[in-house]
Amino acid sequence: MKFPVTIRHRNSTAKIYRPAGSFAYYRVAFTTAGKRKMQTFAAYSDAKAAAERIVREIAQGSQAASLSASQSQDAIAAFERLAMLYQSTGRKFSLLGAVSDYADIITKLGNRPPHEAIDSYLQTAAVVKRIDIADAVRDFLESRKHRSEAKDGKRAQLSPVYANNVRSWLNDFAATFPGTAVCDLSKELLNTFIQKHRAVSAKSRNDRRATVKMFLAWTVRQDYLPANHRLFEADGMTRETVDLADTEFYRPDELQKFLDNANPELRSAIAIGGLAGLRVEETMRLDWADVWRVEGHIEVTAIKSKTRQRRLVKICPALSAWLKSCRNKTGKVYPSGGNYFQEQFATLRDDLAISIRRNGLRHAFCTYHFALESNENLTAALAGNSPAMIHSHYKGLATKADAEKWFNVRLKSAIAG
Repeated sequence: MKFPVTIRHRNSTAKIYRPAGSFAYYRVAFTTAGKRKMQTFAAYSDAKAAAERIVREIAQGSQAASLSASQSQDAIAAFERLAMLYQSTGRKFSLLGAVSDYADIITKLGNRPPHEAIDSYLQTAAVVKRIDIADAVRDFLESRKHRSEAKDGKRAQLSPVYANNVRSWLNDFAATFPGTAVCDLSKELLNTFIQKHRAVSAKSRNDRRATVKMFLAWTVRQDYLPANHRLFEADGMTRETVDLADTEFYRPDELQKFLDNANPELRSAIAIGGLAGLRVEETMRLDWADVWRVEGHIEVTAIKSKTRQRRLVKICPALSAWLKSCRNKTGKVYPSGGNYFQEQFATLRDDLAISIRRNGLRHAFCTYHFALESNENLTAALAGNSPAMIHSHYKGLATKADAEKWFNVRLKSAIAG
C-alpha cells in the first residue's frame, strides 16, 4: 500500500499517513473551516474509518470534524447534561445558548465566582414573594388586630389610639403607591412618602417613619422583602431632631373654674387629672375601688397604667375634698369613656373661655408638683414618668407660690353637698 492514502468524498479529501520513525501511529490529515487538522490512530483500519467519516461530514457542511477528541467528548457530555436538565425542569436550551448565557454571567461577575452570586440571590430575591403594598398592609393590620382588643376583662396590649394611628398612617402609605409591590419599593419612593408630609411636625414625621419601619420589618419576616433591602438608608427615613415644645398647662384659677362648673362625673375626672396627675387614658380605666383601696392614695394598677407598672399617687387634701361626695360610688370613675370626656371637657373649656392646652391638666400637675417639692424623682414616681423627662420638661415653669395655689384649689360650699 502506497502512503499517504487519499480518501475522497465528493470534493472533500483526507490523507492517511503511516507510522514513521519512533512515532507508531497512523495519522489522518484533513482541512476544515480553513484549518488543517490531524488525528492519530493505532490501527490503519481505525484511521481509514475515521477518514471516511470525516470527508463525508465535511462534504455535508458539518464542522464536527474540526473538534478534537477531548472537545468531542465535552460536547457529547454537554448535550447529555442539557438533556438531563430538560427531563428535570421541562425547559429546553441549546448548547450555544447555554454557553452564551454562561459567558455573559462570567463577564458581568468579573472575578466573583458564579456560585457566590447564586447563593446571595437565593438568600434574597429568590425567596421574595410579590404582593401589593395595599394587600400587605391589610394582612399586617389584621395580624395585629387582636392586640388592640381587650378580652376577659384584661387591658389590650395596644392602645386603641395608637392602633388607629398605625392603621391610618399605613393605609396612607399604601394609597401613595397604588399597584406597587412591596419588593419594588425603593429609597426614592420612601423619600417621596416622607416629603408628602412635610407640612406636619417633625415629631409626626418621626412617628410615621417608625410605623413604616415596623411594617417593613414585618414584610421581611413574611418574605415580601429581602433581608438586605437597605431601604432604611433612604434620606427620608432618617429620624429628625425634635425641638422641645413649650409645655402648656392650666393655672390655678382655671382649675378652680373647671371644678366649680363641671357636672359631678366630669368634675371627678378633672380633679384626678389635675391634682393626682393621672393620664386621661389611666383615668378612663380607673375604678372607684382603685381610689379607696389604699388609704390616702389612688392605686394605679399595672393593668391600668400606661407604663404597665403599678404606682400609688398620694391624695392631697384638696383632692380629698373634691372626691368626698364620691365615697360610696362604685364602677368606673368616668364610665362614658375617653372620647366623651374630651368632648365634655372641650365644651366646658369653651364655655369658660379658657384657652386650649394639650394635656394641660397632667402637665400642670407635673409642673406644680416639681415646683413645690424640687424633687424630680418624687414627681416622676407619682406621675409614672422618668426623672429625666420631669427635669427636661417641667423645671422652672412655675414658682412654689403658684404650686401652693394649685394644690389648694378648694371646694365651694355651694356644691359641697
